[in-house]
Amino acid sequence: MLDITSPAHYIMPMVPKGKKNPNNKSVAENRKARYNYAIEDTLECGLMLEGSEVKALRAGGVNIAESYANIEDGELWLINSHVPKYEQAKTFQHEERRRRKLLVSKKELANLHKNVGRQGMTLVPLKIYFNNKGRAKLLLGIAKGKKIQDKRATEKKRDWQKQQGRLLRDRG
Repeated sequence: MLDITSPAHYIMPMVPKGKKNPNNKSVAENRKARYNYAIEDTLECGLMLEGSEVKALRAGGVNIAESYANIEDGELWLINSHVPKYEQAKTFQHEERRRRKLLVSKKELANLHKNVGRQGMTLVPLKIYFNNKGRAKLLLGIAKGKKIQDKRATEKKRDWQKQQGRLLRDRG
């Protein structure tokens, strides 16, 4: 018997146990970012989107590989990201490569501005995803560009970790 007077009834999750939440999914990931940049810190930002853009995000095909974030006039913007057109939205279409405003608090924006002001720091989009509430979020990395030697060292370290895993697996 379900007791509807208890507050636990209202707090129960909408998705049954054992099933994956359809809202919590990754839409686009910038895989080259971790290779080309040394990520020092990350920040979760909201995205200001139009209706057809949200539908297009859920459909997939989004590309943030060539995009970057920039602070202009006290606001944070995502520049050069590609969100494909949503075919079912005939009259209210969006531009595919328009600038999209990122939503952060004033304190976070001031911290970003301070970090970007340092030499060689840049804001790199790492991943677009939907959180548990179904809202589109962007994981933004505060990064410093790697030199060729650093990239080689990262590659060497990754290869060694793979080889270590193989050796441990073969022994056991």
